[in-house]
Amino acid sequence: MKHILLAAFAAAACLITAPASAQDGGKAGSEKATTTCQNCHGPRGDSVSATFPRLNGQQADYISAQLKNFREHKRSDPHAVAYMWGMASQLDDALIAALAKYYAAQQPTTAQSGGALAADGKTIYDSGAPADGVPPCQACHGAHGEGNGIIPRLAGQHADYLKKQLEAFRSTLRESDVMHANTANMTDREIEAVVSYLAND
Repeated sequence: MKHILLAAFAAAACLITAPASAQDGGKAGSEKATTTCQNCHGPRGDSVSATFPRLNGQQADYISAQLKNFREHKRSDPHAVAYMWGMASQLDDALIAALAKYYAAQQPTTAQSGGALAADGKTIYDSGAPADGVPPCQACHGAHGEGNGIIPRLAGQHADYLKKQLEAFRSTLRESDVMHANTANMTDREIEAVVSYLAND
């Protein structure tokens, strides 16, 4: 009987402490975001510099995957090497998950509506550019650029950041078999148009 009671008390203690641990993880994520990450990515991930991507409202699975890629040196474009290899080396899986959850919960920046090539960009985003073998972006990134899981949110991102990433995929400087194929034949004007539709600066 004594052993049964001890087991019951131990189980109850686990149930009581589990939410506290989850809360501690969330607190660690918000503290890291507001004391370190915001120096580059801005308050709540809404960065003011196009050098650093907006993280507010970004897909949690995407953030987690990218942070792990940085930490493990699997993402080796120059921007990643210069800024994120060192920063991500300090993060364990629990803190990565907490950061991803924190940023995903923030209010996302909405896309602009008046970019010079926004109408052409919407056409490419929705329907692709068949003559150049460019598929519709919305097929993966969602009807409104919201992303899904490991596929990132694009809507509301900095124009210059989006442009540089599309160019990096096109030149294969940034790794992604899918994006290499999707951007291989994109013209500079098509990139500018898609960016004009999606970005907010």
